[in-house]
Amino acid sequence: GVDVGGTTVKVGLFTVEGQLLDKWEIITRTENNGENILFDICESLEAKLDEKSIDLDEVKGIGIGLPGPVLDDGTVLQCVNLGWGKFNVSEKMSEMFHGIEVKAGNDANVAALGEAWKGGGKNFDDIVMVTLGTGVGGGVILEGKILTGHNGAAGEIGHMHVEDGEELNCNCGGCGCLEQYASATGVVRLANRYIAKNSESTKMTEFGEDITAKDVFDLAKEGDKGAVAVVEQMSTYLRKSHGKY
Repeated sequence: GVDVGGTTVKVGLFTVEGQLLDKWEIITRTENNGENILFDICESLEAKLDEKSIDLDEVKGIGIGLPGPVLDDGTVLQCVNLGWGKFNVSEKMSEMFHGIEVKAGNDANVAALGEAWKGGGKNFDDIVMVTLGTGVGGGVILEGKILTGHNGAAGEIGHMHVEDGEELNCNCGGCGCLEQYASATGVVRLANRYIAKNSESTKMTEFGEDITAKDVFDLAKEGDKGAVAVVEQMSTYLRKSHGKY
């Protein structure tokens, strides 16, 4: 199983029963419109199979989750965080990896399927899942089936408009998208805006340009005034996206 994020690619090796055998991650190289991402994944898979002495004929298939709308045939329409345009990821990766069957889907959708199978959604027919990472995603399962929508974008709340006063563009070209505030990169943006106006009231300044969302949440746990304000602002936007103002 492969989870392609805007910062890292997380990979898991599983039995067909869902037992995790190993997990690891590699850097997502998004330069040159992400042309190296699938190559890096295949190279990493090859190395792990060699390490575990697993023959290719023992591999039943590969599932890959992507941060953007994906059609049922594995065609991604656009992944703005990866620099990808429209192409069939399932076909391309299968060609690159010895013809092994590859199934591609939206990352939040496949995460929701995983929760329905082995996690918090087990034994429930209807599930809504929100994923927070480099971007923001969402997956909806109704009566045990993924709701994909016309263009594979059902549940994709990351580019829902939540702020009229935003002047900077989101990666999608819009302004005021949820992803600009509730993603990891969004939290960093909110932190930098807070620091610019209130640098004397927070330890966030100690991290300089290297501050991460994790740093903000760690400081918030310690009660740092600025970090708490940033997390509360992020949470407000999340509440808006979930219909509670």
